[in-house]
Amino acid sequence: MPQDNPAALSDPDPDWPARATECLEQVKEALQGLTGAEEAAFDHIGSTSVPGLAAKPFIDLQVRILPLPSHDDLAPRLGSLGFEQARGARPDSPGVTRDIPRGDEAAPDAVWEKRLYFAQSRSMILHVRRADSPWGHYTVWFRDWLRAHPEARRGYENAKRTLSERNAGKPDYDDYTRAKSAFFDEVHPVFSAWAQDRPRST
Repeated sequence: MPQDNPAALSDPDPDWPARATECLEQVKEALQGLTGAEEAAFDHIGSTSVPGLAAKPFIDLQVRILPLPSHDDLAPRLGSLGFEQARGARPDSPGVTRDIPRGDEAAPDAVWEKRLYFAQSRSMILHVRRADSPWGHYTVWFRDWLRAHPEARRGYENAKRTLSERNAGKPDYDDYTRAKSAFFDEVHPVFSAWAQDRPRST
C-alpha cells in the first residue's frame, strides 16, 4: 500500500474469497468449545467479499455469536492464528469496541458491543459481533445487495475512489471510514428493504 495514502485501494484479487474461506475455517476451529460457537455464523464481509470491487487490501471477516465472548476468552484462541486485539489509530476510531448504532430496528444498547482483531501478517480484520447485532446482518445484506446489483456496486466503488483520493497524506484511514457512512446512509433503506424479502444469510 502506498505510504502516502492509508486508504489506497487495490484492484480485485481473485484469491480473496479462498483466503477468507480458509481463515474462517481456522477461526471456527479455534473457537470450538466457546459458549455459542456451535451456532455461530462465520462470514466474509466488506469489499473483498464482492467480486469485481476494488478494496483496501485487508480481508474483513465476521463472527456472529451469542453471548459475545470476552477478550480473555478470544485472545489465546485467535492469537494462534496471528490475530491481535485492534486498538484503533485514534481514541475515537470507529467500529473498534462498538458499532455506531444504525437502522430503525429497536435494539438495546448492548447489541452494538463488539470485539475487533487484526492479523497484520495475513492482511485480515476479524469483527466479532453478537449474533443479535443489527450490524451483523447489515454487513451481510449490504454484501449480497452489491453482489446482486452491478450499478450499485459501481456507485459504491466510485464513492470509495473519490474518498480514497481525498485521504492521500493522512496518517490513517479513519476519516475515509467515517466518510463512507454517507453512502451507506443513502442506500441503507434500499438494501434493507431488498433483504426483507430474502432469507437471511448465515
